[in-house]
Amino acid sequence: MQQYQQLPLFPLTSHIMPGGRMKLKVFEPRYTRLVKECLQNDSEFVVAMFNNEHATTSSDYLLPYATTVKIIDFEPRDDGLLGITVEGKSRVRIDEHWSESDKLRFGKIEYLENWPELSLDNAADKLKTRLQEAFETYPELSELLPDLGYEKLDWVCSRWLEILPLDVYTKQELIRCESCLKAKEYLLDLIR
Repeated sequence: MQQYQQLPLFPLTSHIMPGGRMKLKVFEPRYTRLVKECLQNDSEFVVAMFNNEHATTSSDYLLPYATTVKIIDFEPRDDGLLGITVEGKSRVRIDEHWSESDKLRFGKIEYLENWPELSLDNAADKLKTRLQEAFETYPELSELLPDLGYEKLDWVCSRWLEILPLDVYTKQELIRCESCLKAKEYLLDLIR
């Protein structure tokens, strides 16, 4: 059963997966509007990867596979900007998108099933160990995550896809899959 919704879009070069958290800086009026409306309505918006090979007016500017997020915290920053913390909720596909008069983008969103929970297996233990090392070396990567789900393969793969600087097409190919198994194989090949 396809469930569609119209949601505001926040284009970024980075990506967040369900269960992940990210801090964002808001300074443009269109995104101030997005934050205000989402807080007033207790609603979600979509963090979408953009393809900088295309013009911002192109239908190919935003890549289709994305994640809805919910604002879980906000704070005025010393630099005068608004800081928000978001948490990834659902995998989605952006079927079409457009800009309103203030240039805030909206999209027709199809909800997808989140990756099923899978236990970490022996083959993927190296992914867990290397992720723990990355989080220990760069604590800012893990400071937002209250639950470090190292025993769940889907959680480990999701965190890797958030932090690795993969090209957008590879990342899209992996996050569009119905489970984390293809991501697991790709990541294992990468760290071998």
